[in-house]
Amino acid sequence: MIALPRFSRQELLFSLKSFVAAMLALYLASRFGLPRPFWAMMTAYIVAHPLASHVRSKALYRLLGTLLGCAASVVLVPSLSGSPELLSLAVALWVGLCLYASLLDRSARSYVFMLAGYSAALIGFPLVEAPAAMFDTAVARVTEIGLGILCASLVHSIALPAGLGPSLLGVMDRALGDAREWLTDLLCETPTGARDARTAADRQRLALDITQLRLLSTHVPFDTDLRWTGGAIGALQDRVAALTPVLSAVEDCLQALCTATGGVPDDIGSTFAQQSRWLAPGATNARLDEARAAFRAIADGPAASPWIRALRIDLATRLEDLVAHWDTCTTLRNDIDAGVAGNRGPLRRTAALDRRVLHLDRGLALRSAITAVLGTCLSCALWIATGWPSGSAMPMGTAVFCSFFATMDDPVPAMHKFITALSWSLPVSAFYVLGVMPLAHDFGMLVLCIAPVFLVVGCYMARPASSLSALGMFFGVAGTLALQDTATADWVSFISSNLALFVGAVIAARVTALMRSVGRDWTAKRIRRSTWHDLADLAAHPQDASARDAFGSRMLDRIAQLAPRVAPDGPEEVQIAAHRALRELRMGADIAALQRHRGRLPAEPVNQLFRELALIFRAQGAGAPPRHASLLPHIDRLLLDALMAGTKRPAVAALVGLRRNLFPTAPAALQP
Repeated sequence: MIALPRFSRQELLFSLKSFVAAMLALYLASRFGLPRPFWAMMTAYIVAHPLASHVRSKALYRLLGTLLGCAASVVLVPSLSGSPELLSLAVALWVGLCLYASLLDRSARSYVFMLAGYSAALIGFPLVEAPAAMFDTAVARVTEIGLGILCASLVHSIALPAGLGPSLLGVMDRALGDAREWLTDLLCETPTGARDARTAADRQRLALDITQLRLLSTHVPFDTDLRWTGGAIGALQDRVAALTPVLSAVEDCLQALCTATGGVPDDIGSTFAQQSRWLAPGATNARLDEARAAFRAIADGPAASPWIRALRIDLATRLEDLVAHWDTCTTLRNDIDAGVAGNRGPLRRTAALDRRVLHLDRGLALRSAITAVLGTCLSCALWIATGWPSGSAMPMGTAVFCSFFATMDDPVPAMHKFITALSWSLPVSAFYVLGVMPLAHDFGMLVLCIAPVFLVVGCYMARPASSLSALGMFFGVAGTLALQDTATADWVSFISSNLALFVGAVIAARVTALMRSVGRDWTAKRIRRSTWHDLADLAAHPQDASARDAFGSRMLDRIAQLAPRVAPDGPEEVQIAAHRALRELRMGADIAALQRHRGRLPAEPVNQLFRELALIFRAQGAGAPPRHASLLPHIDRLLLDALMAGTKRPAVAALVGLRRNLFPTAPAALQP
């Protein structure tokens, strides 16, 4: 017996709200006499999301994207309609340009550009033979889409709205909890294989938390409960991100000390045991000051060699930084709670970083854009060559498919899955367009007829595992209703237009397979090369605090992106990739610290060190193997000079970190 699907309360609620919003939009569009009221219904579904803030942000960005797309259609179609080849090229270039801009903006705003691109194709191509109607059609399309957006925003904001707060604050607390757990594992246990495995898991979770936090927070301005704490939320996520290189450096320094001395020195172990309560929630300032003083004293402990002395200074400096960062994080978290409760807290926020902190692959974005241009041009060429009356659906489908899946390494499997779902929707679409619509004489009957399908599909859209197939089914049915003139549809026009849409989707999949699909190894290598270019820039030029924090956050984003790409190779490969990326993250932090304190070191040697670092990293970024062996005696001489001169501790800590990251297996004896 086939079991009936079981849906959760959230899935049912989401589906019901989406359906109500869609029907409201359809009713209003019909009452206003708009030519294609199903556009309003489809838009209400497209901007739907379980969280009300996401609906509002998608609604705003979709409206802006549609306006841009309509403007492009109004400019391009009437002026180039006499030259179909030139018009095809112009629209294809517009789609590619917008897709490129969309891929370089990994925030919710990217929706604006993607929509602007394929909206021009959706609106412009069907009207190439009637350019005089372009302006009126564009106005009607904007009105229909605007109605859908308005209805979706109203329904999802009024009817049992789900706020962003619980999700965002939950991720925030989870990130702080993972950071606390990582530090507790480091300070309270001796290094063993089991502890290393736990800290590796701590690191991975924290990197994923930080990226998820940054992506979620782009919707904060649209959440009525959180929008007034947006500055503190941005500052907190930057501070949490800044914890990672410090925590990782403490872990690395402890490992080096254990290697050099045969275990954690007794005085350090005793300090850790005595100072464990400063991490507890609600720790007082006195407790934090006490921990800071105790950690500072580690630098003056017994040292049998210059290297152990340098490691003690390094550990003490990192631990002091850690206490300061943790204090800032807990203070900001309290400010956010006060803001959510409606109490205005003291102004402690800093300038939060923007999307610069996320990793951007311009080469891959350009490749995606070129694929969209070529695919759209190929579909247009087939349309022009065959003179197919419904052929406009081909470039429309190609433009949408190339844009919709462009964020994936290999979009082809997802495209095939979507095309399969579209094919399953054909009988349902035919039933509604050719059977139900001619018989539905009033709005109530229409709602009753379409409710079963859309309510069930809406439940599957809310379920991540089935959302892609459900979207394919939805777009198949709703898209046919929106694109067809339901009053005059017949079998010939139905089959012809749907066949053209399928041909366009297949062209998109084939061109993408040839031009755009890349392996996860290829992407992982490009991520590492981007890191080396960033490290070269840090070494070549002193950076301000904002740029240094941005590098740290960007590296965490890269760690989060690398993890799923190496996961199929096994957990060991994940750990190796994460360990390598963390070492590069620490290296960037150490280079930045050394730039800040370079005035405390001999000028010419430190200048030479930076020049060589920049050259080496640029060569690695260009694909050359690492050749930095000559730097070890250079760093050792600078380190010995710094120890003898009593140079400021942060400079010593940065040199120690650079030595450890570039030469993790170098002998303990410093080369004079």
